[in-house]
Amino acid sequence: MPKKKLLEDIVQDPTRYHRAPFDVVRDRRFSDAERLEILGAWEREIRERDGGEESERLQSVAHARHEVEKRRPGAGP
Repeated sequence: MPKKKLLEDIVQDPTRYHRAPFDVVRDRRFSDAERLEILGAWEREIRERDGGEESERLQSVAHARHEVEKRRPGAGP
């Protein structure tokens, strides 16, 4: 499966391809920008299913997003 198609499929249903948000962080097939796109889709899915309330799953996605963001260029010390 071409990478672009794979990314589109994962964004449609992140939990089908990754068991946990940190699996996205460790997935070497994607750039940090693509990882953030996947995590953003995961966050939207959780908010839609859980009604937007803060949950442990949402916190897990936020933590994974933070890990990716802090290693991107220009992220600071």
